[in-house]
Amino acid sequence: MPIKNRLADLHPEITGWRRHLHAHPELMYDVQETAAYVVERLKEFGVDDITTGIGRTGVVATIKGKSDSKGRVIGLRADMDALPITEITGLDYASTVPGKMHACGHDGHTAMLLGAAKYLAETRNFDGTVVLIFQPAEEGGAGGKAMCEDGLMDRWGIQEVYGMHNAPGVPVGQFAIRPGALMASSDEFEIVVTGKGGHAASPHDAIDTTLVAAQIVVSLHSIVSRNVDPLKSVVLTVGTFETDSDASNIIPHTARMTGTVRTLDKEYRAIAEDRVRRVATDIASAYGATATVNWTPGYPVTVNSEAETRHAVDAARAVSGNVDDDAPPIMPSEDFSYMLEQRPGAYIFLGNGDTAQCHHPAYVFDDEAIPLGCSWFAEIVERRMPAA
Repeated sequence: MPIKNRLADLHPEITGWRRHLHAHPELMYDVQETAAYVVERLKEFGVDDITTGIGRTGVVATIKGKSDSKGRVIGLRADMDALPITEITGLDYASTVPGKMHACGHDGHTAMLLGAAKYLAETRNFDGTVVLIFQPAEEGGAGGKAMCEDGLMDRWGIQEVYGMHNAPGVPVGQFAIRPGALMASSDEFEIVVTGKGGHAASPHDAIDTTLVAAQIVVSLHSIVSRNVDPLKSVVLTVGTFETDSDASNIIPHTARMTGTVRTLDKEYRAIAEDRVRRVATDIASAYGATATVNWTPGYPVTVNSEAETRHAVDAARAVSGNVDDDAPPIMPSEDFSYMLEQRPGAYIFLGNGDTAQCHHPAYVFDDEAIPLGCSWFAEIVERRMPAA
């Protein structure tokens, strides 16, 4: 079965929703206008129930099938928030909000789930309940975690959960997925080195924090090359480095660096934290300085469960026939991981064509992908909960 005919017919309307959302981006949890727009559309569709304020500003709606003899409940999730980026596309529907842009395609994700919702509310050709999840704050705010902490899974009795993200560089019409780890965890660290400031002409009377911190930076990168199995994936990046001095003839009293650690393996996530702490503190101690390490856990590894990945692949093949079911994992992170920690499910990529990458000010969501994404959401429901 290719793209569903009804969704092909709805393509212009759904595109209009997407472009409206694109022109009015909102950040993090401050997505009140976006959520209100979603609620307005859902009411028009005649869904059975709408709840707002889940995970602060998230929206949850339900659609019941023709019967509920099997009591099955499936969750479908889309993220709603934009990014603090100034758009440079020049599109006639470009962002109207200075410094804010849908540069990751969340407007497309929301529109596609709305399109699937309209189709499912019209047809109800399934046996069970669909839970539509419109999530805030995926971009660094852990909105998925907030919704789970508000009882998302238990309150609506969700048994399986599925999500989707567009993929620049993958042809429109192609899906990509894999079982197991698909996207990395992402943790942040801050290291503050304290020594003894002094005059640049008298380094023997000081403890040079610039030197100490530089040694720490170099040694941190040995963690991946010497403490990690070469067949495993860990990425460590020091992103900032600064001291408390702006003068060339001063030895700073303190130096500060921040960075991230990403991994596809829970074991190495813990190992990396331990090694960062030990490398920093031990090197500082060897030079007579001290180092304080602040570790901020971020999103977990996004792990697709085996059975649900097969269901996602089957639905994708039914929609387009073009599916890479052994796509390589990637190192960006995704807070759908919190939902996958609570319920079995799968996350899939949908090709966005030859466009700028996500988080780029010239990124453009390809509206030709809309019927495919809508059809995949609907196909998951109809395959996993066939009408009695």
